[in-house]
Amino acid sequence: MQKHLITFLLAFCSFCYLDAQTINDSLRITLPEAEKIFLDSNYQLLAQKYNIDAQKALIIQARLYPNPNLSIARGPIIPLHNSDYPNSTFFSQSETSAQLSQIILLAGKRNKQVKLAEANSRLGEFQFFDLMRTLKYTLRTDFFNIYYLQQSLKVYHQEITSLQKVVEAFVQQEGKGYIAEKEVVRIKAQLYSLQNEYAQLINQINDIESELKLILQVKPQEYILPLADTDNINNLNPEKYPLNILMDSAYKNRTDLEIARTNNEINRLNYSYQKALAVPDVTLSLGYDHQGSYAVNFQSLGASIDLPFFNRNQGNIKSAKAMIDYGTALQKSTEATVSENVTRSLQKAFDQNKLFRNIDPKFSEDFERLMNEVLINYQKRNISILDFLDFYDSYKQNALQINAIKFNKVGAFEDINFYTGTNFFN
Repeated sequence: MQKHLITFLLAFCSFCYLDAQTINDSLRITLPEAEKIFLDSNYQLLAQKYNIDAQKALIIQARLYPNPNLSIARGPIIPLHNSDYPNSTFFSQSETSAQLSQIILLAGKRNKQVKLAEANSRLGEFQFFDLMRTLKYTLRTDFFNIYYLQQSLKVYHQEITSLQKVVEAFVQQEGKGYIAEKEVVRIKAQLYSLQNEYAQLINQINDIESELKLILQVKPQEYILPLADTDNINNLNPEKYPLNILMDSAYKNRTDLEIARTNNEINRLNYSYQKALAVPDVTLSLGYDHQGSYAVNFQSLGASIDLPFFNRNQGNIKSAKAMIDYGTALQKSTEATVSENVTRSLQKAFDQNKLFRNIDPKFSEDFERLMNEVLINYQKRNISILDFLDFYDSYKQNALQINAIKFNKVGAFEDINFYTGTNFFN
C-alpha cells in the first residue's frame, strides 16, 4: 500500500509540473520572436563572428611587405704587431660598418598570400552562415516538436483527470458492493500507466527544451511555451515549388556546398603558392665600411639569392596538388548529397502532406464528445470496463498519432528549408 502511494505521489507531482511551470516562469514565444532572440544572443554565432574578424585581420597581414634589415657594427682597430700602440690612437682609429638589406619576394608570393587570406576569410563567413543555418534548423524543429508534444501532454492531462474522478467515485463506494474489486484494480492500473507515460513525456519535452534554451540563451528556470501559427502550418503545400526551383536554390545558397567550393579554391591557391615558394627570393643590400676594407669609406651594393639545389619545396608542392584532387572529390560528393537531400525532402513533404490531408478535421471534437459520453455511460454501468478502457486507450493513441502527423508535416517542410538553404516556408 505504501509503495503504491509513493508511486501515485511521484506521478501526481509530474502531472502538476507543467501547470506549475506555466504559472510561475513560462516564456510564451512565437517563432519570429525566438529567431530574433537567437540571432541576438547565441554565443556560438558570436564566437564565429570573432573568427571572421580574425580571418579578415590576416588579409591585412598578408598585404604587408617584409621589413628592411639594418645592421651596424663599431669597434676599435687593434694592431697585433705593436703592443706599444698609443691609447689615443687605439680609440681614434676605430672601425665602423653598416649594412641595409631588403628581401624582394619573387614569383608573386605576396599576391598569392593575399589571395589565400581572402579565400580563408570567405571560408570563415560561409562557416558562420552554415552554423546559423544548422542552429536555426534545430531551433525551428525543436520549437514545433515542443509545441506538438505539449498538445499530446494535454491529452494525457484530460484522460488522467477523468480517470481520477472515476477512482474517487470508486473510493467513495468502496465496501458497498456496487463495484467489483477487479474493476477498481484495472482502473487504477490504467491511471498509473497514464501517469507514468505522462512523466516520461515531460522528460522528453524537458530534454528538447534544454537544447532550445541553449540555442536561445534563456534562463534555465524558464519553461518555453511555443505559440505556433497552426493556420499557416495547415496551409503548407509542397506543390507550390517544383523540384528544379528547389534544386537551383540549393546549389546557389547551400553554405556547406560553398564551404566545399571555397576549400577547393584554397587548395588551388595553396598549390600555386607552394610552387612560388620553390623560387628563391632575392635580398638586395647597401653596405658601408669605414676602414675595414681595401679602401677607406668603402661603399657597396650587393644581392644574394639561395641556390635551389636541394630544397625546391618538392614535398609541399606534391601535397598541395593531391589536396586539389581531394577537394574536387569532396565537392562532387557534397553536390551529390545536396541533390539527394533536396529530392528526398520534397518527396517526404508530399508524403506527409498527403497523410495530413487524410485527417478528419472534426476528429478531435467528435472524440472529445464521445469520451465524455463513454465516461458517463460507464459510470451508469451501460458499458463494460473493457469497452471503457479500450475507448480511452484508442482516444489517446489517435490523438498522439495526429499530433505526430502534424509535427512530421511541418518537420518535412523545415527539411526543405534546411536542404535548400532558403526559407521557402516560414
